[in-house]
Amino acid sequence: MKIAIAGASGRMGKTLIEAVIQHPDCSLAGAFDLPAATCLGRDAGDFMGAQTGILITDNIESALQGADVLIDFTRPEGTLKHLEICQRLGVKAVIGTTGFEPKQLEQLKSFAKHMAMVWSPNMAVGVNATFKLLEVAAKILNQGYDIEIIEAHHNKKVDAPSGTALRMGEVIAQSIGVDLKDVGVFAREGITGERQHGTIGFSTIRGGDIVGDHTVLFAGTGERIEITHKSASRMTYAQGSIRAASYLMQHPTGMFDMQDVLGLKKVVV
Repeated sequence: MKIAIAGASGRMGKTLIEAVIQHPDCSLAGAFDLPAATCLGRDAGDFMGAQTGILITDNIESALQGADVLIDFTRPEGTLKHLEICQRLGVKAVIGTTGFEPKQLEQLKSFAKHMAMVWSPNMAVGVNATFKLLEVAAKILNQGYDIEIIEAHHNKKVDAPSGTALRMGEVIAQSIGVDLKDVGVFAREGITGERQHGTIGFSTIRGGDIVGDHTVLFAGTGERIEITHKSASRMTYAQGSIRAASYLMQHPTGMFDMQDVLGLKKVVV
């Protein structure tokens, strides 16, 4: 499976390159970054002392030539631009980008009519197992419990709450039959009054080099249930992305997520 990597000089890009190089069933087909990137012209494996023969370029089209799948964890504007080229070249895509506005999400979904892609706010297998656990917990704890979602990430992350936290909120809301847009509380300041029953609160922490921590708190009278996932390495996202890329090889078109990749939608709760 020939894989191209977007954002090759970033932390996630480097992790993806390392994962592809180390995977026995994958080869690096291309790597690209922005024109201002200082790594342009260097071997994509230089950062880890490996020679891949693939030079990092700012020419997206040339980087995608011959690739089966693009893995992209960049920014919404860039991702949509990359997908236009993928569609033209017949390249499938695994998208880990977060922070899409509603109109951008519609654009993203429109590409799936002509190509196959996996888009998920979090590619880690453990996180997606956590989504399923939250679905079960929300159905059991749908009365008498206040729900809060707390997430923490590194100080370079530009969107908040994280895509994973929002997806956790959506899973819970769907499980109890409400719309997150109606019950989500994303900011509290000053005299807010008592907590409104049935809301789902979000708290965001940004600091240091935290890879990604998410906790969902179900707070009842006399007890608390906490479901937590902590990421210690970006490699979990990379390995999940490769698993998603392999899944796409069976599909010519369509929009999928990691729940499809892992077969979790078939698990009845």
